[in-house]
Amino acid sequence: MLEVKNLTRVYGRGEGAHVAIEGVDLQVAEGELVSIVGPSGCGKTTLLNTLCGLLVPDSGHIRWHGREVLGQPQNVGYMLQKDLLLPWRTALGNTLLGLQIRGVAPAEAEDRSRAMLDQLGLHGFADHYPSTLSGGMRQRVALARTLVNEPDVLLLDEPFASLDFQSKLLIENDTVALVRRGKRSLMLITHDIEEAVSLADRVIVLSKRPTRVKAVYDIELGGERMDMMAVRESPDFSRYVRRIWADLDVVLQ
Repeated sequence: MLEVKNLTRVYGRGEGAHVAIEGVDLQVAEGELVSIVGPSGCGKTTLLNTLCGLLVPDSGHIRWHGREVLGQPQNVGYMLQKDLLLPWRTALGNTLLGLQIRGVAPAEAEDRSRAMLDQLGLHGFADHYPSTLSGGMRQRVALARTLVNEPDVLLLDEPFASLDFQSKLLIENDTVALVRRGKRSLMLITHDIEEAVSLADRVIVLSKRPTRVKAVYDIELGGERMDMMAVRESPDFSRYVRRIWADLDVVLQ
């Protein structure tokens, strides 16, 4: 579904220029869940911003469904670490936003938005404003706002980093379930190696800047991995975490 070849992104020009991403190759299959880990400041967010068209690569190719993309590709959902909810809109109003911009009929947009909020455990909170919601609930609204537009691929830039452990596991469970059910693809940036392993079919380890792909791990833990706590109890889970941490430790040397 996504193919990246020799992707390079440079900030600045002349003597002040620095290379953020250099020669990155990666692929994401339809329905695949991929986690990306790497040192702080290595260019993980720059990579996502380039893939979704917010930044223009200096060289290389980005192909979605086999077609070269210049600008912003269609059917890509992007969720950031901050929920960025509009404070003057209710949970339902925030979820409706993308559908309203796209011109979806009001009745259909509301039905889809309420159904998505319900699927994410927010039944009864549609009319609540962001200031009255917990951090975990706000992130669920942000996720609902993204998923209700039915993207083919979901790009996540550490959206669960600020949540407590319990809230993180619960929203991860819901995210994986909805992505699997919709046969969507997912790319997750995270500093949490356990989160990377538990969510993904494949983990990509990036080097320090300039960013290159250092290692790729196919994660084989068995089952559909809908329960993030159960995944962590798999006998192979710790082995993957240790191997990825060893790679990152070498990167940070």
